[in-house]
Amino acid sequence: MELASVLAGERWSDHPACTHPVLAELARMVNDRTHDAERQALLLLVPSVVGRRGDESTWLRVSVAVAGRVVLDVPEPTQRVLAGGLLQAEQLCSRDPSLADTRRDAQVALSLVPGAVAWVDGLFVRTPISRKAFARHSAPTMVRHAVDGVVATGTPDVDRRLRALLEAGIAAVPAPVVEEASTGLPAAWRTTA
Repeated sequence: MELASVLAGERWSDHPACTHPVLAELARMVNDRTHDAERQALLLLVPSVVGRRGDESTWLRVSVAVAGRVVLDVPEPTQRVLAGGLLQAEQLCSRDPSLADTRRDAQVALSLVPGAVAWVDGLFVRTPISRKAFARHSAPTMVRHAVDGVVATGTPDVDRRLRALLEAGIAAVPAPVVEEASTGLPAAWRTTA
């Protein structure tokens, strides 16, 4: 994220304004948990996080994308945490028609882990949550547990799976609109060229 801050023309920081906070958190965690020999491969993803500031729905989209990607492959305690977050996300998405795709993704992920869903339901704590509370607590918790869950599997392809997790998070945030760079040519020539 420090390199992203430099590419964006910001001061050196691992919390740059050019990247949505939950995506930046995911990037930091993946970087920190990737083995040294494989970390250099993450450099190729740095430009793709620059300018991905997202909007008020980004907390939901990223956390659902990340949790949905790994919920079936992580240890059972992690599945339970992710199922709790996915249930909250699904509930929030049900209130906003523009999040129908994210709601569907949450539902698909939840259908993969019925035991974890039943465990959460057995707690009798499914109360409505606000977007603000989800952004502050649930989304970062889901991202953290998804990354740690991948690492906990101990599989030989952990680094590849972590990178795929980051790629899923990046894909969940719309790419920034980039204005065409000026070429120094008159406007009529630029369109012809």
